Amino acid sequence: MNSIRQIQELNRRELENGVSPEASWHADYRDTAYIYIGGLPFELSEGDVITIFSQFGEPTYINLVRDKETGKSKGFAFLKYEDQRSTDLAVDNLGGAVIMGRTLKVDHTRYKKKDDEPDPGIDLKELDQIEADEGEARRKRRRTDESESEEERPMIKEERELQKLIQEHDEDDPMKAFLVEEKKEEVALALARIKGDKGKEKEKEKDKEKKHKHRHHRSRREKEGDGEKERSSHRRKRSGSREGALHRSYRERRGLRD
Repeated sequence: MNSIRQIQELNRRELENGVSPEASWHADYRDTAYIYIGGLPFELSEGDVITIFSQFGEPTYINLVRDKETGKSKGFAFLKYEDQRSTDLAVDNLGGAVIMGRTLKVDHTRYKKKDDEPDPGIDLKELDQIEADEGEARRKRRRTDESESEEERPMIKEERELQKLIQEHDEDDPMKAFLVEEKKEEVALALARIKGDKGKEKEKEKDKEKKHKHRHHRSRREKEGDGEKERSSHRRKRSGSREGALHRSYRERRGLRD
């Protein structure tokens, strides 16, 4: 790979001599859409590198080389563009750029993935497709939930009036569009009131449940208190009867001695 000074010198000579793109030194790398990026700040992530280099084209693959044990960046990466011509722009414009105190080294490269090892890079096209599929799935679930909720809920008076207005009102009437929008606002306000009323009802139900639980706990404590009183009274009665029996037994024994 060429050094930064060599690349800059090659570009300077080509500009001075008016060399065409077909005769440029870049043409030697028309068979590869990969570039090598060195001198990266160690704090940068894959997303940061893509953000920097996407100004010259659409990246489709990136391999930010990391330490296998620590997972930290080693400061260099391999990036592939969708259009090979983007590599020329990236090499010419970002080679020698200073980012966070470090000078970038950008050059063409014929990068090959190792067949006997798992690919550590990120295929951005596959990632975009996965994100698109997930987004579409979320939209479908949201539409399904909305349609189900609409089916479960009966139409309110304002909605029936809106439906009737759209279906039966004269299409030639220039006021129809205004009346429809006005009725839609009425529907929105009515639905908001219904939603607010339901929220209030739920709050009331929660308050009732709290009060019921409070009364239940209080009655339970009262019953426990009454039970304790009965047990105490029963113990006093038993104690009194036992003392009486002992007193009678004592008088009987004394009478026998007298």
